[in-house]
Amino acid sequence: MPSPNSLLTVPNLLSLSRLPLAVVLFACIGYELWPAGLAVFGAAAVTDWLDGWWARRSGQVSAVGRNLDPLTDKVLICGAFIYLLAAPGTGVRPWMVTVVVGREVLITGLRGVVEATGAAFGADWFGKLKTVLQSAAILAILLVQWARGSAAGDVPGLETAAACVLYAAIVATVGSGVQYLVRAVRLLR
Repeated sequence: MPSPNSLLTVPNLLSLSRLPLAVVLFACIGYELWPAGLAVFGAAAVTDWLDGWWARRSGQVSAVGRNLDPLTDKVLICGAFIYLLAAPGTGVRPWMVTVVVGREVLITGLRGVVEATGAAFGADWFGKLKTVLQSAAILAILLVQWARGSAAGDVPGLETAAACVLYAAIVATVGSGVQYLVRAVRLLR
């Protein structure tokens, strides 16, 4: 049995599985293979939930996992937004991608600085909400793109819902970023 801080635990392997899934997702978006992209992103989202559940249930929560899980999430989410920016008709704008990527880089850097002092700086409810909304926005955009490419054509209600979820994700990204900044300042004082 691997040690709790080993890279070779089931939760860590589930986290690592998001890296090849991310590459496949980026290819699906780049080649406009929307149903496949939707399936791949759905599978990646399931591994994100499953790794945390498994780690807690089996007592395999570790420092490696606490850092690996959010890192692979950031690769998947930021990469998906970057690739969706280049795809026509997604509604993703450059400023949105800048907000998402900028927040993730800033908070990852802050996490490293704060945890180097010995303080814990894990995800809180707002950060988890941000991740859920970002994932929902990506899923909704992929679904809209799939619907447009199918016989259904444009689906105005679905497009409006996807746009609302996208903007909610951006608001949550900014809000959780501000909350983490305030928390970091308090911890570093």
